[in-house]
Amino acid sequence: MRVSLVSLPALSGSSVEAFTVSTGIVALAEIGDKTQLLALLLAARFRRPWPIVWGILVATVVNHALAGALGQIVSLYLSDIVLHAIVAVSFIIVAGWTLIPDKLEEGDTAPIGRYGAFMATLVAFFLAEMGDKTQIATVVLAAQFEQYVWVVLGTTVGMMLANVPVVFMGNAAAGRLPLDIIRRVAAIAFLLMGLYAAWPVWLAL
Repeated sequence: MRVSLVSLPALSGSSVEAFTVSTGIVALAEIGDKTQLLALLLAARFRRPWPIVWGILVATVVNHALAGALGQIVSLYLSDIVLHAIVAVSFIIVAGWTLIPDKLEEGDTAPIGRYGAFMATLVAFFLAEMGDKTQIATVVLAAQFEQYVWVVLGTTVGMMLANVPVVFMGNAAAGRLPLDIIRRVAAIAFLLMGLYAAWPVWLAL
């Protein structure tokens, strides 16, 4: 039975798995991502960490709530085999995408000078996250686990775990992270998720 978008988040084995996997996958994928670079830029520009943290949180919740809803809706209209095949391919594509270092584009930073710290972060983060690999991962995770609330909570926590230290510690935090190793670990995690999602497809062949 599929999970309704309006159902309350019941704690169960599947919900714990959805939350922990979503948190870990997105936290790893966010390291070195353009939105983490944006957090660093915002911290240097405003030097007011808490409004930036709240802006990241609100932007992430809204963005990932929409992405998770899309994943759930897509899962309602596809057979289990087709859904597993799409999820598997998507995870494998994101695995390769994760290995490519991100950089900020001009459009990602345009709103920074126009608003205060909170609104600048909210607008810039929401726009930068559109079509980003962590947003795509949220869509795929929501379709994979069919645990809408727990996936969105997990991906949001993952984003905050990766970005909050950067906001408070800036270059000192980001500069000490082994980004190449972290990207490889994240890529392996996405690849394993893709292979796991593909298993029912292989059994059905």
